[in-house]
Amino acid sequence: MNDQPSASNWVRAEPGQPRLNGVNWGGLKTLYIKEVRRFFKVQLQTVWAPAITTLLYLVIFTVALGRSGRTVLGHPFADFIAPGLIVMAMIQNAFANSSFSLLVGKIQGTIVDYLMPPLSTGELLAGLVSASVTRGFLVGGALWLVMLFYPGVHVAVHHPLAALWFGLMGTLLLSFLGVLTSIWAEKFDHAAAVTNFVVAPLSLLSGTFYSVESLAPTFRAISHANPFFYIISGFRYGFLGEADSPVVLGAVALLVVNLLLWWLCFTLLRRGWKIKS
Repeated sequence: MNDQPSASNWVRAEPGQPRLNGVNWGGLKTLYIKEVRRFFKVQLQTVWAPAITTLLYLVIFTVALGRSGRTVLGHPFADFIAPGLIVMAMIQNAFANSSFSLLVGKIQGTIVDYLMPPLSTGELLAGLVSASVTRGFLVGGALWLVMLFYPGVHVAVHHPLAALWFGLMGTLLLSFLGVLTSIWAEKFDHAAAVTNFVVAPLSLLSGTFYSVESLAPTFRAISHANPFFYIISGFRYGFLGEADSPVVLGAVALLVVNLLLWWLCFTLLRRGWKIKS
């Protein structure tokens, strides 16, 4: 009678096969904290400086156009542009954060720090995107706090769920776009090109400083094809209760776009395109 255990009792998994089941919450938490600490160590540059810079837009435009009693959508001009400025700063900083992590790893040769830990593709993407969304909301919160004490501007939130949804959808969209940029880019000039020629124009031409209803039909149709427009309009609805686009349509459209961008980011990361040799 053979009392020796069989080989099947000793080998629990094929060599090279992952043995972690479910979500690696510890690893995901560690990556998230690492990414948040990275930008929070220089919070004066990554949180407060963007908030103050965006506040300058409010000062300039209210001084130039707001003192004449101008109203847009039935609200004073300063109240109209304030929510758009908040969410514009949120999405731009979410993009800046997510477009930096993998790119600096590729340039400095430390990309292995992201690829070697026992994290799945979904966990890696979730950690990077969650940290970028956090930075976006921190910038938006800082800017909102400053605007609360700015004379002549009212930033009371009338529909918190709408403001939260469109703020989340906007920061997610730009976070995914930033991850795509960091995967594709090979140097900082490539990421700067996307910022200067894609993100900045789409942000500034999204109805932040004007109502698209005042545009010619052709330019109005172009504006409605800009996903940033639905972010700005929906977030503004959360503050003013007024929007120049269908709020439900914008909420659904942004969700669909985010799902498509998630799938694209997940596929490229899993294949290791421009990341793994």
